[in-house]
Amino acid sequence: MKIIPLLLAGVCCLSAHAQKFDGLDLTPQMGWNSWNKFQCDVSEELVRETADAMATNGMKDAGYQYINLDDCWQGQRDAQGFIQPDPARFPSGLKALADYVHAKGLKFGIYSDAGAQTCGGKPASRGHEYQDAQTYAQWGVDYLKYDWCGCEDLSAKGAYTTMRDALHAAGRPVVFSLCEWGNNTPWLWAGSVGNSWRTTTDITPCFDCVLNHPTWHQWGVLQILDAQKPLRPYAGPGHWNDPDMLEVGNGMSVNEDRAHFSMWCMLAAPLISGNDLRHMSPQTLEILANKEVIAVNQDKLGVEGFVYSTNDNVEVWFKPLSGDRWAMCVLNRNPAAKKISFDWKKEKVADGFSKRDTQFDTTTYALRNLWSKTDAGDTGKTLAAEVPGHDVLLLRLDKQ
Repeated sequence: MKIIPLLLAGVCCLSAHAQKFDGLDLTPQMGWNSWNKFQCDVSEELVRETADAMATNGMKDAGYQYINLDDCWQGQRDAQGFIQPDPARFPSGLKALADYVHAKGLKFGIYSDAGAQTCGGKPASRGHEYQDAQTYAQWGVDYLKYDWCGCEDLSAKGAYTTMRDALHAAGRPVVFSLCEWGNNTPWLWAGSVGNSWRTTTDITPCFDCVLNHPTWHQWGVLQILDAQKPLRPYAGPGHWNDPDMLEVGNGMSVNEDRAHFSMWCMLAAPLISGNDLRHMSPQTLEILANKEVIAVNQDKLGVEGFVYSTNDNVEVWFKPLSGDRWAMCVLNRNPAAKKISFDWKKEKVADGFSKRDTQFDTTTYALRNLWSKTDAGDTGKTLAAEVPGHDVLLLRLDKQ
């Protein structure tokens, strides 16, 4: 009985010097999460088969590495208060499951909540933060998504800092993904707490809509995109704005999936796929595993893109890249195709945040179409193109 107070005293001393694990995500996280497609219908078999798919279908080769199990994996706590997985869904236990994922050259992620219960009504981490962090470390967990259901009486910064300290005390480096939906302006304080933070409500597989529920709502791609525009100064290597997981392959059109993926790359957002990797179309895999587009997201400069101009509901975005390069994305928010013209010599693209400008009047850039994977001329000639409805033109500009 005397060991427990001494242990807790030690934990308090450790937390005074705790910090997040640095260097784990100098570029945005890339992986898969079970929630968007499967919600609570999760199992050991699903995770193993998804790891098999990622390891062999080209996604691992393209940079994806995390297999993240979301809500509803939990069983009950044992007599000492340690969380156990659902024995029916995970009969081999989560240590064996993490070992399986690691053997594929991938990393294993898990989910909990800062409240007493998760959003799915399962046991969460309130009052058990240090126990849970220790358990995750013993299991070999590499990533923690930490939700915010049932937390109305909690301080977000305090609750998330407590779990950060617990993870640090457990000693195993873990990417810490905050998921409090942007309710407490996490971009103002979470850079020293976690590796990424959700900025909005949950996404839904719709390009332009709001899905209302009795007490909350979900946003489509464009609604979430618009909420990100003021937040770019707060993100960078090791601390990312998270506009929620990808809905590519979950029911939108190929055009919309391509635009969705492109804009998350322009935002330097975590690329966490949310579809069924075991059964997806060639078009879905082509989008998710396009290395040239992913390179825009994973660029080591780590600067988010910005809207340069808007005309007739067509937005032109620019994103500074390392090596004096740029990415340019023309987003057609309209359902119908639109013709665009961009006279490089007359445009003055400058980004005060990154202190970069294009100098199109004195510098010529070669153009690379990242979706067709073809060279597309250079900035010496006015760009003229037709962008299909709910689609993009995505170019990389390489200084000649």
